[in-house]
Amino acid sequence: MPDSVWPTAQRPAPAQRAGRYLPVSAAHPAKMLPAIAAQAIARYTSPGDLVLDPMCGIGTTLVEAVHQGRHAIGVEYEPRWAHIARSNLDHATEHGATGQGAVFRGDARNLLELIPQGHHGRVALVVTSPPYGSSLHGQVRSSRETGQPGVAKHDYRYGTDPANLAHASTDHLLAAFTRILTQCRHLLRPGGTVAITTRPWRERGELIDLPSAVLAAGEAAGLIPTERCVALLAGIRDGQLVTRPSFFQMKNVRDARRAGHPLHLIAHEDLLILKYGLTSCSSSHVRPAETRALQRRCTSSQPTDAIRA
Repeated sequence: MPDSVWPTAQRPAPAQRAGRYLPVSAAHPAKMLPAIAAQAIARYTSPGDLVLDPMCGIGTTLVEAVHQGRHAIGVEYEPRWAHIARSNLDHATEHGATGQGAVFRGDARNLLELIPQGHHGRVALVVTSPPYGSSLHGQVRSSRETGQPGVAKHDYRYGTDPANLAHASTDHLLAAFTRILTQCRHLLRPGGTVAITTRPWRERGELIDLPSAVLAAGEAAGLIPTERCVALLAGIRDGQLVTRPSFFQMKNVRDARRAGHPLHLIAHEDLLILKYGLTSCSSSHVRPAETRALQRRCTSSQPTDAIRA
């Protein structure tokens, strides 16, 4: 049985990306940790296989795939990130990557239209993450850099287009993500794998249990849950977790504790593994009753299991 805890943050995220990604990549507000994508690709595919990320951002999944001799296709809604993803693929090729990659710009809800027919039924692995938790995103400039008192937040938005799913309400996001996963199922080969990173967050003190809702979305899309792993965002040193929180995670935790809420720093993401089997079946759209059921599973006042540090 493969290990369910993945030590994917032994090096900080900037060190993982240094030289492997173009510097402009740093502006994306919610980049997947390269080691998570790399380990999923190594574990669930073989050289020459096809890997897909339907919301590829700066192309992390694609870059890690082509460096391992896999081929990769990505879809990205925002023109800015699609351009950077293509540039990162070119950068990978210049640095010896042997796989081939392509990025298609458009709405992931229309995957079957965006991705050429020749790729349908050939994808070995989907690696992706839904947009979530805007309070967790962003970078800061100090007063020393800006000349103004306090800190200034920047690079905390995916984009300004209101049609971007990052701006959708939770129930609309889940309905859309179910539709995306349903189309991924049609692109997967029999026995293909879907790996989704996600995490819960709080809004006005209420827990948004997105991992459980994403599992429900996968099942509604006709996929079979097989593993629930922990992808560490903290390093391990002398048997202890070394957290690597962002400025805003630190601030949110401190503010919550001052208000009497016992929050903890984020030390991991849930990594949900689902399979496409020959007996899988699902409708190609989400019915209202399914959306309401997903929303009920997503919103909870009870804490979920988590590594805390």
